[in-house]
Amino acid sequence: MARRAIQELGGIHRFISRGDVVVIKPNVAWDRTAEQAANTNPLVVAEVSRLCLEAGARRAIVTDVSINDPRSCFARSGIAAAARAAGAEVILPEDRLFREVDLRGQVLNSWPVLEPFLSADKMINIPIAKHHSLTGATLGMKNWYGILGGPRQRLHQHIHESLVDLADFMRPTLTLIDAFRVLLRNGPGGGNPADVALKKTLIAGTDPVALDAYAAKAYWDLDWHTLRYLKLASDRHLGTLSFETARTRFVAL
Repeated sequence: MARRAIQELGGIHRFISRGDVVVIKPNVAWDRTAEQAANTNPLVVAEVSRLCLEAGARRAIVTDVSINDPRSCFARSGIAAAARAAGAEVILPEDRLFREVDLRGQVLNSWPVLEPFLSADKMINIPIAKHHSLTGATLGMKNWYGILGGPRQRLHQHIHESLVDLADFMRPTLTLIDAFRVLLRNGPGGGNPADVALKKTLIAGTDPVALDAYAAKAYWDLDWHTLRYLKLASDRHLGTLSFETARTRFVAL
């Protein structure tokens, strides 16, 4: 599915050039199995890594700043093993790898950011679609919380504004929302397989606002009235709020 989705977008060579250092950002926040749908599906991470290396990328790096113990999260999710088997490097967050950066946001200013996100030539965002107890859903833009160290819970006081600041700072080359399994309730940590729906879907594109808007509507019937960050991101010209107007293609495998 990942290979076909990128092919439909013009192929991996549209996004990755020979010699690039590519950072692939899944959600690896939780010490959960793939079946619990709290983390990105490891098969998607592996295939995107493989595609980048096939395109001539010098390095494909898979990393995230986990909420639970990073070593346990990367191992139990299956992402570490899958990424390494595909030829990617896995970088776990360590204190020495964070740099204090001025994000120049409306809410976010100086904050520790994991270094690989600062030095990459290309960035591929691979969140999983899941429920979030605070915003209603966590998708592509919320996945950028995983570049930050420090007391991230403080950002929840202005969560919509901080999400847009992060999206403005990161500007991904490509986004693939993993909706193979969707955590419909009790997110973002999940844990109960009864809360997971098997949708067998992957949503890929270059407009992060349209992608989030589509997934939020498809799985939770949410729009920008609830997910206020969508409107804020659109106002900041980060993408189109009306996903219906984006050039789309639906492919069944």
